[in-house]
Amino acid sequence: MNKHTLAQKIANKIDLPKKSIIEVLELVQDIIIDALIAGEEVTLAGFGTFSSRTRGARMGVNPRKPTEAISIHAVKVAKFKTGKRLKDALKAG
Repeated sequence: MNKHTLAQKIANKIDLPKKSIIEVLELVQDIIIDALIAGEEVTLAGFGTFSSRTRGARMGVNPRKPTEAISIHAVKVAKFKTGKRLKDALKAG
């Protein structure tokens, strides 16, 4: 399912224009991204928790030249931990 399909399903359930729902989804996405950049966690009770963490620098292998080692820099990555309601729904599903 993509953003437009999700927006259409929400619009059908609550009788609002799809365009408004897409704007809300984009706003929620922007707020979550801004919070993760700031190092905050975003918890949606029952659904899950979005957080960010830093993956440390490490040595890797150049795929074009397997004998050559390359340095991979530290990077900030997103993490998602499922909430109880989502876990239970997937187990029952």
